[in-house]
Amino acid sequence: MADATLVTIGAEVSCSDGVCGKVTRVVVDPVARSVTDLVVEPPHRHGPGRLVPLRLVDAAPTEVRLDCTMAEFQRLDCAEETRFVAGTHGYGDYNPEHVVSWPYYGIGGGGLLGDNRAGVSPTFHYDAVPLGEVEIRRGEHVHAADGEIGRVQGLVIDRRNHHVSHVLLQEGHLWGRKEVAIPIGVVKSVDDGIRLSVTKQEIQDLPPIDLEHPAG
Repeated sequence: MADATLVTIGAEVSCSDGVCGKVTRVVVDPVARSVTDLVVEPPHRHGPGRLVPLRLVDAAPTEVRLDCTMAEFQRLDCAEETRFVAGTHGYGDYNPEHVVSWPYYGIGGGGLLGDNRAGVSPTFHYDAVPLGEVEIRRGEHVHAADGEIGRVQGLVIDRRNHHVSHVLLQEGHLWGRKEVAIPIGVVKSVDDGIRLSVTKQEIQDLPPIDLEHPAG
């Protein structure tokens, strides 16, 4: 596990001058099996989540530190966008290809973006993931070849090339309190939960890794 780091989804994230949020998702290139970005959302969703390039990240099992200031964090690309629903009130002459989008700033229930009583077109929100890449969220289902085994807690990443080496399961998985780290080589797909090419018994027989010091 030399030169490896554990990214726990849900870990607190700090800039050089303060706490900026928590890791809510990890963006992965499924072809290269490498992490490209973390999605970090501010506390209590005060503002949009941000796509944080992995080059800015220094991760430990319980926290993530960014090589940037709070102001620089706020200038990173937004992780969410909002769009008008084409063909609704005030936008009947527009087709889907004409719909414009912009960052979602989290105006809450009944607010301007979600309220059609004043003639504002309904909107929908979606994750702004780079083309060809996919998101992995905390709690996503993990399926062995013969059935579900648990849910995702985080990923172990090689610092040198950003490749994912292991998928870590949350507590409460099939084997109780045993720490389970699944080698990325047995992952078949990540587009509908994480699906593996091995059986439950083969996963149970995996050797342990030191999750407290994955680089050791």
